[in-house]
Amino acid sequence: MSAARGEGGDPPLGAMAVLLAFGSGAVDVASFTRLGDVFSSVMTGNLVLLGLAIARASAPLAVHALVAFAGYIAGVAAGSHITGSPRRHGRLWPVRVTAVLLVEAVVLAGFAAGWVVTDARPSGAWQLGLLVLASVGMGLQSAAMRGLGSRAKVSTTYLTGTLTGVVEGLATGGRDRVFDVRGAALLLAVVAGAAAGGVLLFAVPRALPLLPLAALAVVIGTAAPHHRAVRRSGRAEE
Repeated sequence: MSAARGEGGDPPLGAMAVLLAFGSGAVDVASFTRLGDVFSSVMTGNLVLLGLAIARASAPLAVHALVAFAGYIAGVAAGSHITGSPRRHGRLWPVRVTAVLLVEAVVLAGFAAGWVVTDARPSGAWQLGLLVLASVGMGLQSAAMRGLGSRAKVSTTYLTGTLTGVVEGLATGGRDRVFDVRGAALLLAVVAGAAAGGVLLFAVPRALPLLPLAALAVVIGTAAPHHRAVRRSGRAEE
């Protein structure tokens, strides 16, 4: 995958993935620091936390881990239903992927509203409700990236496999240097998003949800002209 435009007028997939990874890093900071010490996208981590909750007989941690897990599953299921099978799409960035990201934007807008209403310190039912929205949003984003199909091979939420690929490329001196650069960029983007989210938590906590929403707005805005061009091309061929 390249940060430049792909073949056939496809949008800059690399740059768009980096933006989405930046946003997911910010959302995970919000969920881990203010929504019960769990993640909204890293489900492996939540499974470990669930095991820890069982060992410690910690009902609050178990509930939050399960809520995040359920929200993420719901987001993936809904997003996958919208994208359908990637094999049916001829383009690198199908319009259904953008549709899922639009749904994610609506979900995260609801998250932002609740975040502001609770002054960025939700508790009780508010905390669980916002955790559901954050996890659903990350599940939708994960499904959207899988909707790109095997040609893209990109994730912007769970990145252990990306880290493994980057290290493997460095250790073996492989020829796939473009993949290594992309993977490193995604990892750095998550760190940058988390760092930016952390800064906002101290400086302007209510503004934290603007980070993932801004990233989504840029990605959707970048994809829109591509979809219009595809539609015009299709009409011209009729």
